[in-house]
Amino acid sequence: MATSQLPSNPRRRLLGTVAALLPTALLPSGLLSGAARTAHAQANKAPSTNTPTSASAAPSLRTRIVPSTGDALPVVGLGSWITFNVGEDPQGRKAAMAVMQAFFAAGGRLIDSSPMYGSAQAVIGQALAQLGKPSQLYAADKVWVSGAARGAEQIATSRQRWQVPQFDLLQVHNLLDWETQLPRLFEMKAAGQLRHVGISTSEGRRHREFEAIMQRHPLDFVQLSYNLLDREAEQRLLPLARERGMAVLVNRPFRQGQLLDTLEKHPLPGWAAEIGCRHWAQVALKFVTSHPAVTCAIPATSQVAHLRQNMDAARGPIPDEALRRRMAEHVAAL
Repeated sequence: MATSQLPSNPRRRLLGTVAALLPTALLPSGLLSGAARTAHAQANKAPSTNTPTSASAAPSLRTRIVPSTGDALPVVGLGSWITFNVGEDPQGRKAAMAVMQAFFAAGGRLIDSSPMYGSAQAVIGQALAQLGKPSQLYAADKVWVSGAARGAEQIATSRQRWQVPQFDLLQVHNLLDWETQLPRLFEMKAAGQLRHVGISTSEGRRHREFEAIMQRHPLDFVQLSYNLLDREAEQRLLPLARERGMAVLVNRPFRQGQLLDTLEKHPLPGWAAEIGCRHWAQVALKFVTSHPAVTCAIPATSQVAHLRQNMDAARGPIPDEALRRRMAEHVAAL
């Protein structure tokens, strides 16, 4: 997931700078005037509700339902890969806390991390404590180790770093030793120690095996990569998740910034205003979160201004299927 050179746009430059701090061992290999009106039809395809925000002047965030339990989650969450791996740097930790504070103030809930993400878990835990343990938090993490004993130990350590009594969601990260770890997560769920169980992958890896696990096991969540350019998941994984009643988390909605590098060299097309987008990041997120199978996208950022742009993508009209096709065609041609 690392890149060979620093990016040109501000979001990408920040990611590149923080990436340099990451230990090498942690690195994984025609206009549609009716867009606003048809947003209601799209919402009817995939159940959604409204979640109040703490800012009374801001419209509510659009939410999607977790099929297995009925929980409502805002369609934009917060990732922590690279951006929160700041070690003991006080300024980096202060920035992460400010991002999380703005996230909760905007009505956000789901934060996703992993033991693979360096110091991100501890940074999240410290920020949660400083923010008074926000009650709306939906804590999503992963197990990323082989062996039953080591898996249990890692989960306990992750919980301590987050400073939470238990996780809402645990996922087998990149399917590592899933045959051992997945049964343990289901046991935790049955014992009331965990609300939801899932698996994750990224960058299109191991999709056939991923699909087979989805077919055989009653997962609550799956996490995968999906964006305006990387659309393989539309073929089988996203339809299967909808068929099987599984919530979907989307990582890399900006291709770790690479997609925005390309898009921000071009002006926003006229149809962007029809769906309330003032920035390319919002276009990218509205494309992802308007897919009827997607529950929540989890972009990462270390800037409050970018966090607020991202959260605004969970408000206002969404593209209908015709506009979604046009969005993808437009971006593919750039």
